[in-house]
Amino acid sequence: MRSAVILAGGRSTRYGDGDKALADLGGTPMLRRVADRLDAVTDELVVNCRADQRDGHLDALDGYSNPVRVALDPEPDEGPMAGIAAGLREARGEYGAVVACDMPFVDPAVVDRLFDRADGHDAAVPEMDDGWYQTTQAVYRADAMAAACEAALERGDRKILAPLGDLDWVAVPEADVASVGDVTTFENLNTRDAVDDAASRF
Repeated sequence: MRSAVILAGGRSTRYGDGDKALADLGGTPMLRRVADRLDAVTDELVVNCRADQRDGHLDALDGYSNPVRVALDPEPDEGPMAGIAAGLREARGEYGAVVACDMPFVDPAVVDRLFDRADGHDAAVPEMDDGWYQTTQAVYRADAMAAACEAALERGDRKILAPLGDLDWVAVPEADVASVGDVTTFENLNTRDAVDDAASRF
């Protein structure tokens, strides 16, 4: 079984008022856009969010093709590492694709390649040509990454790459990503202007 974990618990301060995960993209909430792009390459969906977001997020996912569960943040506002840990703890697959809720152009072919690259390792993380690692669109061995995130948080290390130091992981070069899909898969929408621009593309 392959799991999908969508990180949707952030406050989205650059976006402003409202839940960015529910922003309208051509008549569909952004959270649902991300989920729909993951359904063909995963078998279940876990949404990580705060308790106050739960009902709205489940409404956005009503009728989704795969089983859906919610992984609530035990402590709100602890950042993406805590969200990754919570989401992967709830996942039932050995591996989980973790994707931020503000990446509505996530390419299923790229996610599929990351699952393939992760096989036999604890993680497969895209590495861009500029040296940036795309940790919020990556595939992780669920138990190993959750434990590594929890250990990093416990020692006060909040750098998003910190958990990888405890794992056997592989970097997936940008060229490898581009060979199967489009690097716009990593485009994230942080502001209302970015959301408005993206809405015109749906």
